[in-house]
Amino acid sequence: MLKRFSATSAAKDNIASAAHCATRLRLAIVDNNKVDVKAIEDTEGVQGVFSNAGQLQIIIGTGTVNKVYDEFIDVSGVSAGSKDDVKAAAAANMPWWKRMVKTLGDVFVPILPAIVAAGLMMGLVEALGKFIPSFAQTDWYGFLDMAANTAFAYLPVLVAVSAAKVFGANEFLGGVMGLMMVHSALTNGWAAADGYNVWYLFGQGIKIGGYTLGQINQLGYQGHVIPVVISIWLMAKIEKKLHSVVPEMIDLFVTPLTTVLSTALLTFMFIGPVFSGLETIVLNAAKVLVANPFGALIMGALYPLIVVMGLHHMYNSIELGMIPHNTWMPIASSANFAQFGAALAVGLKAKNPKTKAIAIPSALSASLGITEPVIFGVNLRFMTPFVFGCAGGAAGAFFGAIFKIEATANGVTGIPGYLIASNWLSYTIMLAVAAGVSFVLTFLFWKEDAEEAEKAIAAAKKAAAPAVTEVPDTVIFTAGESKVLQPVAGKVVPASAIPDPVFAGEGMGPSVGVEPTGEIVYAPFDGSVMMLFPTKHAVGLASADGKFELLIHVGVDTVNMNGEGFEAFVEQGQEVKKGDKLLSFNRAKIADAGHPDTVVVVVTNGAGMEDLKKNI
Repeated sequence: MLKRFSATSAAKDNIASAAHCATRLRLAIVDNNKVDVKAIEDTEGVQGVFSNAGQLQIIIGTGTVNKVYDEFIDVSGVSAGSKDDVKAAAAANMPWWKRMVKTLGDVFVPILPAIVAAGLMMGLVEALGKFIPSFAQTDWYGFLDMAANTAFAYLPVLVAVSAAKVFGANEFLGGVMGLMMVHSALTNGWAAADGYNVWYLFGQGIKIGGYTLGQINQLGYQGHVIPVVISIWLMAKIEKKLHSVVPEMIDLFVTPLTTVLSTALLTFMFIGPVFSGLETIVLNAAKVLVANPFGALIMGALYPLIVVMGLHHMYNSIELGMIPHNTWMPIASSANFAQFGAALAVGLKAKNPKTKAIAIPSALSASLGITEPVIFGVNLRFMTPFVFGCAGGAAGAFFGAIFKIEATANGVTGIPGYLIASNWLSYTIMLAVAAGVSFVLTFLFWKEDAEEAEKAIAAAKKAAAPAVTEVPDTVIFTAGESKVLQPVAGKVVPASAIPDPVFAGEGMGPSVGVEPTGEIVYAPFDGSVMMLFPTKHAVGLASADGKFELLIHVGVDTVNMNGEGFEAFVEQGQEVKKGDKLLSFNRAKIADAGHPDTVVVVVTNGAGMEDLKKNI
């Protein structure tokens, strides 16, 4: 199906670039309205399709996506690109506000493994300290606590390096700026309430309204991320400008020095104080919102919609600012676990085998906090489960706010969230509420498309039917004493029943069709192989007595499968005996590709044979 998706020139023109990650084929699409999403979703092997950050992302799975990608590039002729190329091509078509949010996500996503690892370690160390009080007094506890806290204590450094990469600045200069913002000469940002000193760069400073020009607070930016991102963005602008105007001979010395010094002054005099203040206001507002049960309820319902829009990474900065009293994690965890409950109900209730095969595994991944497969592959596709999932998320978040559930870190939700949850019992009840509400509502009120399910069941039964392997002995053509046996097991049908106008009209010669129950093509007489198609879907034979020239063509339009599902046991020019294996074919793959599997047998020299007869 992906081959048909990419086959036309219109489709090619609608694809700007293609790449893949560990699980998904990523396409930068010019016009998403021209994409047949339903056809892609119905393809075997496709676990979900969604648009995110300007990309069409087709979830295929680890170990398979790279093969699909190679075939896609080969068949479509679309230029291959890196993930960054596809992101850049997709971002060009996004509105400015989405580009801003996407940029924030691009900064935080690469550092999430470090944050998740630190968060899990913090949760594990704290849990050990609670359950084994004597352990909290050991050197092991002190060492592990130090290791767990490192990522959070020096978070501005991680953010600065990642932001430098995103904005195209020198990553080491970014690292210097990040280190500067948590320098040991500054008062730790977590201890701001205890007071801090001030540097005046111009005497006692120049007063401008309520602001003192040249004043630098000797205060670190531990726990802040937005001032760091904006500082590195400015640094990238300065660095690029200097590279363009400074003579190459002195660029190595002048540009880094000027970039770091000017960025540092602007950061500590303006960017840091202003944006850390704004960040604090936003953070306090978020805390008030989610502490209110009704505010938490609303956010629990909206969170899956934010995931669909690809904006959920912006919450990383809010969560990081809340640590160690992260009240946002219960909301995200409720929303994610509710989607698990809805998809589990779909998987248990559905009769369509493909729906079951996608719903249950993706539901399990959602229980671990990975929700994209379940949202885009199942719940959003059927819509009703997605809505009930939002309802379950709202219920769980409401409960979490009432019982004041918190997390000591961030980066994980669902079952892994136990490692950072403040109260395991309350957290368990919250997850049960979220999943239970969505499961019950979905199981009771979601209705499967009966006709679509019946078609899928019939297709699965056909694909699962055992192939007949015995050699047929039915004669289908005679000419004098010469005979042509049926080449494949199945029901012989007249040419008029062949689902192709050329073969049905016998334009290539007298023809019959076989609706196969087997998957092996046998030699219908003693002879030789005149021609073997490179795609192995057709073979030409000549009988040893010189009477017959035959074309055996497996399926209709199967040339478009480029040999996938076909195997040849002979070579061109090879002598064969009656009953020798010529080809094998996979009926299930032909069906998945959307082609009829009728085997066509054509006597290509039949026009001059007066004694030719069909035995049908």
